[in-house]
Formats: sequence, structure tokens, C-alpha cells
Amino acid sequence: MEYPFKSLYSEIGGQETIDQLVEAFYPRVYADNDLAPLFEGDMDEIKRKQRMFLPQFLGGPALYSMEFGPPAMRDRHLPFEVTPKRARAWLRCMKEAFEEIGLFDNPAGPAFYDRLTQVAGIMVNSPDRE
Repeated sequence: MEYPFKSLYSEIGGQETIDQLVEAFYPRVYADNDLAPLFEGDMDEIKRKQRMFLPQFLGGPALYSMEFGPPAMRDRHLPFEVTPKRARAWLRCMKEAFEEIGLFDNPAGPAFYDRLTQVAGIMVNSPDRE
């Protein structure tokens, strides 16, 4: 008997789509004046971790946990000042990356983006200063 459920990971096209998204997303983040201070360091290493995290986040292989343990993303981001403005900027960069690679054309793309929208809200840990 075949299990009818497919993960968002498989529905969006698996690792190939994740890789395309990461490549489209991070140059935007590093170019954004509000986000760049949060992403100091080796972009290749940050992209590698995202390539491992997103499959797990979408119901695919638990690559991130195998190397780093449970994601606990909110806890991992607490040292960084994540404001509502920065969360919106992060989502804008992600939306642009989705558009660039055509992920919104995939039937599962909007569900994936909706999950990211929820995560962005959860990550906020500081008020806007402006």
C-alpha cells in the first residue's frame, strides 16, 4: 500500500529546488542594509546550513539535525536582534527568491512561503528602534 501523503519537500521538487532557492535568496540578504549585519561571516557556510535545514523544515531528510542537533531555530537566533522590520525584509528577500526561481508557480510554493511567514514572526525577539 502506497502512503498518499507527500512532504512539502518532495512537492516543491526536493533538494534541487532548495539549492536554487538558497542561491537566489542569500545574495539578496547580504545586499539588504537591514539584514546584512545579521549575516556576517562566510556566506558559503550559511548557505550550506540552509541547504540542510530547509529539507528538514519541509518534511524531507533531517540533514541539519544529523550534523548540528535539533534545529531550535528561535534559540539559535536569540543572539541576533531580529526586529519586525528585519523579519519583513527577510520575507521580502525570500519572496523575491521564490519569484526568481518560479516557486510560486509550483502548487506547493504558497504553502511553503506561508510556513516561512509564520517562522519570520516567531523569530522576532526585539522591537523596531525607529
